[in-house]
Amino acid sequence: MSKNGSQSKTKMKRKEYEKELRKLQVQLCHLQEWVKQEKLRVIILFEGRDAAGKGGTIKALTEKVSPRVFRVVALPAPSDRQKTQLFLQRYVEQFPAGGEIVIFDRSWYNRAGVEYVMGFCSPAEHKRFLELCPQIEKIAVDGGIILIKLWLEVGMEEQEIRFNARIEDPLRQWKLSPMDTESFGRWYDYSRARDMMLEATDTKHAPWRLIRSDDKRKARLNVISHILNTIPYKKIARDQVKLPKRSNKGRYDDQASLRGMKFVEERY
Repeated sequence: MSKNGSQSKTKMKRKEYEKELRKLQVQLCHLQEWVKQEKLRVIILFEGRDAAGKGGTIKALTEKVSPRVFRVVALPAPSDRQKTQLFLQRYVEQFPAGGEIVIFDRSWYNRAGVEYVMGFCSPAEHKRFLELCPQIEKIAVDGGIILIKLWLEVGMEEQEIRFNARIEDPLRQWKLSPMDTESFGRWYDYSRARDMMLEATDTKHAPWRLIRSDDKRKARLNVISHILNTIPYKKIARDQVKLPKRSNKGRYDDQASLRGMKFVEERY
C-alpha cells in the first residue's frame, strides 16, 4: 500500500496469500484467548460499496476462530415494530458482552448509506443521524468497548467486473439483489453519501480506517493485520493437552447396534 492509499495493480498470488493468511490466523487465535481471559468487548464494523469484499474479508477473519468469541451480526431489514424504535436500538441489542468480538456485516451506518441514497429515510433523519452517531459511539467507547470502523473502497471498474461475475456464476447469483443493481447506477450518489458520513463520523474516539479492496487478497490481509495491531494482546501460555486412555469398562460392539439403521446413500 502506498502512502496515498493506492494499491499496487499487481494482484497477490494465491500461494503467497494463503501463507500470509495462515500466519495472521494463528495470531487471531492468540487474540481470541486474550479477549476471553481479559473479558474485552470489541466491535468491528464493516462498511463499503456493494461488491467491495466485505463478506470474503469477514470469512477470512473468522474461519479459524470460535463463533462464540467472534460473533458475526448481519441484521435483515427492520420489522414494523423495529421501525418504531430508536434507530440504533436493534444494533445496541447486539453489542458484545465480556469476552466477545462482534462483527457487524453492515451496521447502523446503513442510515448514512443505502437508506439515505435510496430514500428510505428523510433528509432530516439522515442529518440527525450524522449529528448523534459520534455522541453515541463516544458513550460506547467511554464504556470500555473497543470500536474498529472499517470502510472497504472498491474502484468503479473492479465493482463492475465483480457484478458481472455474479451475474454469470450460478454460485454467486444469490449475492446480487435488486438493491445491488440499483446501487450500481448510483455510483456518485453513494460517493457523496460516503464523503458526508466520513466527514461527520471520523472522530478521535472512533476513527474510520479505509482499505483499498480492488485486490481482495491484499485487502483481507491488511484488514486482519490492522485489527491485530489495534487490539493490544498477549499470547497466553496453555497447558499441553493429552488425550486420556479410553476405558474398556462396558465394552461392546457399538457398530453392531447400528445395523439396520438407515444411512445416507454413499454416492462418493
